[in-house]
Amino acid sequence: MTIKRTAGGVCAPKGFTAAGMHCGVRKNRDKKDIAMIFSDVECTAAAVYTQNKVYGAPITVTRQNIADGTARAVICNSGNANTSNADGVEKAEAMCRMTAEALGIKSSDVIVASTGVIGLRLDLEPIEYGIKELSKNLSKDGGNDAANAIMTTDTKVKEISFEFTLGGKTAKIGAIAKGSGMIHPNMATMLSFITTDAAISAEMLHKALKEVVDVTYNMISVDGDTSTNDMVAVMASGLCGNAPITSEGEDYEAFKAALGAVGSYMAPMIAGDGEGATRLITCSVTGAPDEKTAKTVARGVIASSLVKAMFFGADANWGRLLCAMGYCGAEFDLSRVGISMSSAAGSIKGVEGGFCIPFSEEDAKKILLESEITVDISMNQGEASATAWGCDLTYDYVKINGDYRS
Repeated sequence: MTIKRTAGGVCAPKGFTAAGMHCGVRKNRDKKDIAMIFSDVECTAAAVYTQNKVYGAPITVTRQNIADGTARAVICNSGNANTSNADGVEKAEAMCRMTAEALGIKSSDVIVASTGVIGLRLDLEPIEYGIKELSKNLSKDGGNDAANAIMTTDTKVKEISFEFTLGGKTAKIGAIAKGSGMIHPNMATMLSFITTDAAISAEMLHKALKEVVDVTYNMISVDGDTSTNDMVAVMASGLCGNAPITSEGEDYEAFKAALGAVGSYMAPMIAGDGEGATRLITCSVTGAPDEKTAKTVARGVIASSLVKAMFFGADANWGRLLCAMGYCGAEFDLSRVGISMSSAAGSIKGVEGGFCIPFSEEDAKKILLESEITVDISMNQGEASATAWGCDLTYDYVKINGDYRS
């Protein structure tokens, strides 16, 4: 099946419009802080959420709203997480009501999300103004504004869309995402909203989303912190005209592949845009005895603070890679493990048979000074594989988070 990149982000699929603007939640008027996505028709909907036991009020409300597997709109603000507030649920529900009134839909058909400072009371006055204005300015060109509006410490806009064939029909899928700090997902990423014009049941949509999230969004780590507001939500309008996907089969696999393309694009985008990051690090594990082991090793290496610091200093300290493998919780035969690192400047091997071997420090330095580096771990103990994405740990990460609220 051919999956082709196309323009439009979340507005690429039939039936969807979006908008983003500054409404006043954030002090900086140059930064957009509220986004809306709207579907012309009722969609099937699914979402996955953070597993942090302290979670945002918007997650409570969204869970309730899409329990019936349907939605028509997304409303999301940045600058304030609406988490750990006594009136948080009340405020999140109010955001849904305001959105519903502005769009002429049911309040229960709204996915609500917030991101930003935890424990700061959310003022609804600017939110109400923003929702009214957004509803007037929804357009097929509004996806980029929406993508900008959900950003917090992100330095890059994250949006993508693809075209693919489903049951003989041309279908599209699009997404926006945000995430830069507090990234160590245990279900999803910070926030990501996905739209598609494929026809698929809510049950199969959730199944596909969970399967894709587990190998993409769940395989990134910037700093080891799992956020309180993580959410990946998807709405499917069904307007491409395919026969509805209600069970596994060829069409389900085609849809999941397209959804997987979205996740595979967004995951490294988020990791590479980590707070203060200068390098995107990809850890590829092959030859593992099973998928669980492969994923545990890949995530363990990418999440290590010492490994991240090593890449910041472009120091080929192979022992740190082995050390991270050793405490990640996976069972494996170290005597079969080989490790190499590569980038646009070349490739070098530093571990063979579980032991560090001689290598050129000069060549290694050149390889590790590139902006994108891959760690290849060959376990030689099976057929399973996994990939995880992360970034280096820099002085700027501490600076950004030392005065985050200001």
